[in-house]
Order: sequence, then C-alpha cells, then structure tokens
Amino acid sequence: MAGRAQPVSAWPGIGAAALVAALILCTLAAVAWRAETTGGFVPSDWAALRFTLTQAVLSVVFSAALAVPVARALARRRFRGRSALIALLGAPFILPVIVAILGLLQVFGRAGWISDILGLFGLPPIRIYGLHGVVLAHVFFNLPLATRLILQGWQEIPAERFRLAAQLGSNCWAIFRLIEWPMLRRILPGVLAVIFAICLTSFAVALTLGGGPRATTIELAIYQAFTYDFDLGRAALLSALQLALTAAAAFAALRFSREDGFGSGLDRAIRRWDGGAPFLDALWIAAATVFLLLPLTSVVLSGLAGLFELPVLVFRAALTSVMVAMASTVILLALALPMAAAVAVGRSRIVEISGILGLAASSLVIGTGLFILVRPMINPSALALPVTALVNAVMALPFALRILVPAARDVIAGQGRLALSLGMSRRAFVLRVLLPRMRPQIGFAAGLAAALSMGDLGVIALFADTQIATLPLQIYRLMGAYQMQAAAGGALLLLILSMGAFWLLDRGGRLHAEA
Repeated sequence: MAGRAQPVSAWPGIGAAALVAALILCTLAAVAWRAETTGGFVPSDWAALRFTLTQAVLSVVFSAALAVPVARALARRRFRGRSALIALLGAPFILPVIVAILGLLQVFGRAGWISDILGLFGLPPIRIYGLHGVVLAHVFFNLPLATRLILQGWQEIPAERFRLAAQLGSNCWAIFRLIEWPMLRRILPGVLAVIFAICLTSFAVALTLGGGPRATTIELAIYQAFTYDFDLGRAALLSALQLALTAAAAFAALRFSREDGFGSGLDRAIRRWDGGAPFLDALWIAAATVFLLLPLTSVVLSGLAGLFELPVLVFRAALTSVMVAMASTVILLALALPMAAAVAVGRSRIVEISGILGLAASSLVIGTGLFILVRPMINPSALALPVTALVNAVMALPFALRILVPAARDVIAGQGRLALSLGMSRRAFVLRVLLPRMRPQIGFAAGLAAALSMGDLGVIALFADTQIATLPLQIYRLMGAYQMQAAAGGALLLLILSMGAFWLLDRGGRLHAEA
C-alpha cells in the first residue's frame, strides 16, 4: 500500500516521528555520556534497586491475583450498573496520582478511617508508609487496569465455546481448565509485564509513601541525586539503569502481546451456563468497588471543607497546570495526528517504533537528559513549564497512537480511493474528510493527554524552583508542610480539573459524531 498513490502524505508523520526519536535518543545519549563520569553505584543505589524490584514484583502479584477473580465475576454476571462499573475501572488511569495517594492516606493512613475503626477495638493504627504503602497504592492503580485487560480476554472467547461446554455438561472446573485457563495463560504474561513496567517508573507513589531510605525506588533516587546532592553523574547512571529495566519490561510486554488468540466466532453475545458461586462473585465485585470508591469518596468529603479556603498559591498553581495541560495537548496532537496518518498509509514500522520509545524511558529519565543538555546554556528552571508540557506529550504519545491509528486506517481505506478518483488534494482530504471523521478519537486522545498532564508530578519536580509549581506539586508541598486540609481542597480541585478536561474534550469529539 505504501507504493501506491495515497490521499495523505506520510512525510509529516515521518518528520514528527524523527523529532520524537531525536528528543528521546538525544536525552538518553546525554544520560549515557554523563554516566561515564561517575564513580559507580554506592550501597544506597543497590538498596534502591532491590526495593524497586521488590515492590514491583509484589505489586504485580497482588494486582493480578485480585484482578483474575474480579474479571471472572464480571464476565460471568449480568447486573444493573455493570457497564458503569466497568467504566469506573478506567478512572484510576487518568486519576491524578497525588489525589489518589491523599485519598488512600485518608482511608488507610494512621489517622484514617480504617485506623479509627481499629481504635474502637483497641487495635493499633495502620502504618501506611514504607513497602506496604507503596504496594497498596500500586494495587489501587493497577488492579483496575489488570481487571480491564483480563476481562477483555474473557470477552474475546467465542460464545460457541461456552455453548459447546454447556451441551457437553461441563462443570465450572472443566470450563476453567479447558477454556478459561488457556486464555489466562495467554493474557496474563503480557498483563504482568505491563504492570511491572508501570511500577518500575512510579515516582509520586514512592515520593509520598516511601517513608525513608529503606523505601527508595530508582526513580526517587534519581530525584534525590538532583535535589539533595546535585550529583548529575550518579543521577545519569541511575537513569541508565532505569532505562534498561523499563526497556526489558516493555519488550516483554510487546513479546507476550503477540500470542495468538482463540479465533473468531459468530459474534454472538456471550452467555454463561456455568452457575458457579453467585455469592462469591458478588463478594469479589463488591470488594473491588468499595476499594476503588472509598479513596475517591474521602477526597471529595475532605476536600469540600477546604475547597473554599484555599490559599492564592493553589489557584495560581491550578492556572499553571491548566496552561501546561493545554500546551501538552496541542503538542501531542501536532505529533500524533501526522504519525497516525503515516502509519495508516503503510509507513508503520519506523513511526510506531518512535511512538513507543516513550514506554522505554520514564519521564524522569527524559527529564534528566534534558537537564544535562540545557544546563550549560540556560537555567533549567526557566524552561520548567515548556519542558514539562513537552515530556508529558511524549509520554502520552503511545496511548494516543493506539486510539488514532485504527480510525485513520478505516477512513483512508474507506474514503481514500474515492478522494483520489475525484482529484481531491491531500490538504482538502485531511481537512474535509480525515479530521472530521476522526473527531471522536481526536477528542478522546486529547482528553486523555490533558488529564494525564494535569495530574503529572514528575519532570516539574526536577526543573521547578520555589516560585514555580503546578497543582500536583503544590499539593505535595502542602502535604509536606502538614497543611492537610488545604491539600485536600487542592486535591479536590485537581480532581475536578483533570476529570473536567477529559470529559470536555472527549465529549466535544463525540458530539460531532452523535449529531
């Protein structure tokens, strides 16, 4: 298809992919160059590596072990509100990390709801800081993701498999052994690899819940090398180690995601005849729902009291976050749209490789490289907001391409030949056909990018000084100053802004399609 005349030029997408690749590879090269000037790892670095791997493995194990029965219960049961519950499972992905952490502290912290209940029975309060707190937060974020991915695997099983099992009189154990377990064996390795990669690059969780030198991840060690020691060589070496770990996890995720599925059926609605244990399924669904809703409910309840008494600094930081999110969204669309079009016309390999580079390098690794590159020429703090917007766009690019590429392929395959036969120019095809028909996907990708950028607490922590702060960074500073009521009000404001940005952009795209 790439050798034929196409209604869209692939060169803008190739150029955008080259810019993304140059940004990431140059920053990684700067990290590698700077890493040669250090004296090597110190004992605290090895401790950070051990803690990083330990918390990632435990988070993966608990997230997957809990997600399997929840996904199985959702696959077997039909009830009112099921669709809304499945949609709720996607909320933690766009939920600002600092908001979720504050909610977890208010529920599971030393002065939280659970500790208050334990105190009524004379039991000691929960200690959330440290390894168990980091794992708890990661399970909160990754349990919904794992459930959605595993549930999708259940939904891909042709309905005819379950119909045949019912006709043969197979019991629940036989259905699990012959149908469900082969699916889990195919799906779970990729799910585990994805969650492992996410936990490796988790920064805000370790920053707020780590609880000291014994609970320091590699990402947190990079941040500490910058802010406390200003040891760029050590930070660069740790960044190189972080890159190797995340690249290995990303490669494993891509490798396992290529396994063959069950084949196609007749697209019938899946009906389950194996009754199983309805009470046990309901218990799993209820427990997962309560676990997800309690922290969000606590943020709303505690934030209402402090929302109208917020200091001016919080509103100034909120405005900064909105501006950064807007800039990040514009940058993302400027990169993702031509790259999606290039993939759709057959230039997929080079563009897709550039698109997924952001998965191999965390935002702190890219930020480290940018800091090293710009420091000889300009004060990095002066570029804090532009760099944050740029890195947030690059980190959201892999997800945006997954949203935009299928739609671009459908439009070009369905309308491209007709446009060529009518002599329509490439510019006219893009403006009058491609972009209007992709508005739902563009709105969804833009909303996702805005929400992720709004809640990011990564690069800004490296570049910002005391005069510059986004809303997540300002909330973290309030928590560090023990101004918990103001922090709760700021968290509620951040929740409203991030969810509102996602809803506004996503809804704006779908309004055109529904008209």
